Amino acid sequence: MPDRGGGPTGPRIRVGRPSRRARTLLMTLGVLAVLAMAFVMFAGFWTDWLWYRSVQYSSVFTTTLWTKIGLFAVFGLLMGLAVGFNIWLAHRLRPPLSAMSLEQQSLDRYRMGVAPFKKWVLLAITAVVGLIAGASASGQWRTWLMWVNGVSFGQKDPQFQLDVAFYAFDLPWYRFLLAFGFAATVLSLIAAALTHYLYGGLRITSPGARATAAATGHLSVLLGVFVSLKAVAYWLDRYGLAVKSSDFKATGNWTGLRYVDANAYLPAKTILFCIAVICAVLFFATLWRRTWQLPVIGFGLMVLSAILIGGLYPAIVQKFQVQPNEQAKEAPYIRKNIDATRKAYDIDSTTPENYSGKSTVKAKDKLRSDADTAASYRLIDPNIVSPTFQQLEQKRKYYQFPTTLDVDRYKGQDTVVGLRELNIRGIPKRNWINDHFTYTHGYGAIMAAGTTTDANGSPVFTEAGLPTTGQLGPYQQRIYYGEKTDQYSIVGGPQKELDYEENGEKTTSYQGKSGVNLSNTFNRAAYAVAFSEPQILYSGAIGEGSRILYNRTPKERVEAVAPWLTIDGDAYPAVVDNKIQWIVDAYTTTNGYPYASRTTLGETTADALTVGNQQRAVVAQQNQVNYIRNSVKATVDAFDGTVKLYQWDTKDPVLKTWMKAFPGTVEKREAIKPSLLQHLRYPQDMFKVQRELLTRYHVKDPAQFYSGSDAWQVPDDPTNKDGNAVPPYYLSMKMPGETKQMFSLTTTFTPNGRPNLGGFMAVDADANSKDYGRIRLLRVTSDVPGPEQVQNKLNGLPSVAQFVRDMKGADSDIQYGNLLTVPLDGGFLYVEPVYAQGRNAHYPLLKKVAVSYVDADQPDGETTKDVTVFEDSLSKALNAVFGVEGATPPTTPPGTTTPPPPASNDAALKQAIADAQKAYSEGEAALAKQDWTAYGKAQEDLQAALQRAADASAKLQANPKPAPPASATPGAKPTPTPTPKPSG
Repeated sequence: MPDRGGGPTGPRIRVGRPSRRARTLLMTLGVLAVLAMAFVMFAGFWTDWLWYRSVQYSSVFTTTLWTKIGLFAVFGLLMGLAVGFNIWLAHRLRPPLSAMSLEQQSLDRYRMGVAPFKKWVLLAITAVVGLIAGASASGQWRTWLMWVNGVSFGQKDPQFQLDVAFYAFDLPWYRFLLAFGFAATVLSLIAAALTHYLYGGLRITSPGARATAAATGHLSVLLGVFVSLKAVAYWLDRYGLAVKSSDFKATGNWTGLRYVDANAYLPAKTILFCIAVICAVLFFATLWRRTWQLPVIGFGLMVLSAILIGGLYPAIVQKFQVQPNEQAKEAPYIRKNIDATRKAYDIDSTTPENYSGKSTVKAKDKLRSDADTAASYRLIDPNIVSPTFQQLEQKRKYYQFPTTLDVDRYKGQDTVVGLRELNIRGIPKRNWINDHFTYTHGYGAIMAAGTTTDANGSPVFTEAGLPTTGQLGPYQQRIYYGEKTDQYSIVGGPQKELDYEENGEKTTSYQGKSGVNLSNTFNRAAYAVAFSEPQILYSGAIGEGSRILYNRTPKERVEAVAPWLTIDGDAYPAVVDNKIQWIVDAYTTTNGYPYASRTTLGETTADALTVGNQQRAVVAQQNQVNYIRNSVKATVDAFDGTVKLYQWDTKDPVLKTWMKAFPGTVEKREAIKPSLLQHLRYPQDMFKVQRELLTRYHVKDPAQFYSGSDAWQVPDDPTNKDGNAVPPYYLSMKMPGETKQMFSLTTTFTPNGRPNLGGFMAVDADANSKDYGRIRLLRVTSDVPGPEQVQNKLNGLPSVAQFVRDMKGADSDIQYGNLLTVPLDGGFLYVEPVYAQGRNAHYPLLKKVAVSYVDADQPDGETTKDVTVFEDSLSKALNAVFGVEGATPPTTPPGTTTPPPPASNDAALKQAIADAQKAYSEGEAALAKQDWTAYGKAQEDLQAALQRAADASAKLQANPKPAPPASATPGAKPTPTPTPKPSG
């Protein structure tokens, strides 16, 4: 065949090495690529460090970082050493080469392939398992810090008499160590077995002994370690029974020991522990006996014992001892569960008070006057009036208010509050400079009286405008940190910011100390990488004095500086010492309180306001908990972002533990200023967790608890059709036996499966009150209509149907406000504002007020007496519901009543006008003094007087005063005037 030039006789082609320039270029590119990757990874770390330093919580960053590094290094090294040592030992114990069997011949090529790289393979395997184990261990930094810093609870569990701290702080760490030990042993066992097999220590198909003596001894020791760890697991499982969750058909979710646990599982775990110890000794004994016979028999017996003693025996006890008389058998354990759960959720001092639901007052005028002082009925629903705030006080498209506003107290008056925050989507022209340099902050706190509206049904603003004016006086109105502020801004540099537009455009440059300095190139490069925005590195809008603001929502900032806290879903603003402060409630939790039933925070805190609104969702470090305390009150300055944490619960051992772990991060309770204290309130999510537990745990008797005969449920919100739980309401009100109104958080209960009212719960929510946190729970002992029944009756009123038809005819939508429930003189008063929003009006206005008084006094043979009215104002509705003077008479067929004589209508009109003039004068005087409580009362009186004047005027027009006869002379007998016919 012809030579193709590729054989030995053909020309040789020389492949030259790359030139020095090419090699240098390749090396340079490689080094640059490595440096770039390293800088990308470093940028996230560096920017985090800069942020924590800017908020003065660098100790949180360093403590967390060094804890993670320490755990990573220690446990990664231990895992790597354990696996690597056993591989090395298996290789060292390999047998000498012998006559090659077919099995050994097939393995020989693998041995030959590995031989040149044995050290590198060993290092690679140990490095990989070490990195994985270290990364897993670093995630346990909370568990480590709680174990090493744990303090005593001062309470012992009823079964083992151990401090609760053992279950909350110690047991989780021991379980982690046990899991790590199992993982290290199993990986070492697998690695050693493979190595022994590769080098002939183990045989599968070859004739003769299946394992060498050395391999037998090595693997037996590892199996002995595994069984020893199993013995430890059995011992810890004994204590784990106190925090074990299970389904109990009588109560649903159950935590702690039951009869079968204490009398079957507990002794079974002890017996299995002893068997496992014996089995482990047998495995270790193979070092001398060189046989697997006894260990295998022992291991088989342990497995059989686990099935019979740990599984079958408890099932027999449950079937034949417990089920025939379950209530009696479980009663002592139910009592332990009740006591522990009530302590863990801080409801142990809450005892239901029987409330008859029957009115103790018969006089209608007394009921009417008591209704005036029973509560400050909040007609402004913060969940509905946000569009009204938006329409009347937005001022510019690039401002916005939250969907749900907040309720606070100013000058003793319940006040609805919303901040005018920045709306990035409303910027007229979107670009990088406008989004991050020009439009940087919101402006002003808008407030409205919670109990009054103007004549049109709009809120009565006590602080409004741009800039705002009103009851607050001068304060820092710029809002750089808020619930809606989720983008970064760069401030303080060459680029001016838009401050606000009112009679011309005003600009400003940020003067606060917040944010991270971008003056140096390295920081700019790090943020350009971290935020994937290269313009940060080279933009001319950034220069001397530029600072970058991010992590700007209040909950986000508190969670970052205190990653061990669970954050309440509702951060709310307050003007304190001429600054807008966001107040954030934070909780300490644990999942290890013995016998206390668990709850899922995400589900328990969900209601009609939080579903679909992630901004109001709880931020939970662990979703399943069985202990919670509102231990920390946090504030975030809306201007400079300063975060402060204050110790609120001074007895909470979980908080004390974290304060030891992060010293100096939480200030003492005494550091809370009185000006801040008056705005602190009882948190909603804590209240919702407690009310959910109290649906069952208001019952203390084990037999009654077991039967569930007095179980309650949180009713669905009757004002919407979504089927979500009714939210709790902040309201200033008087509970039975109280002499003055207290700012409270309230909710209602209905019996399981029934719509009537089962209970009413209120907590003193005023942090200035000596009874702050005291929960009052009323058990309704009579058949009183519940919220859903009251709403249904309201919807069935002819006046409501007519109102709805009229509004629909005018192309208006109807919105029902919060249905407030207030105990009143033995009965219950329901108050509900009703709003209408027309097609051309972009916001709802208060049009009607529905009031219902339910009283199970059973007069005249009636089952339940309840009156529901639908009027133009609260005062008219209260008059009507109690049937006192000034109430609008019910519609009756013609001829059944006689209208009042004209003279009385005339007197009523004069009196109403006089009352209106008086109320107006009192309102002006209160406004001059900025006495907003008196001003609100005067506005109510003025509205009521004007309404009475309108009613009297209408009646005069329908029944005019008769004129005297034309022939009348002094002393003459007047001509009789015909009696007017009754009006329809």
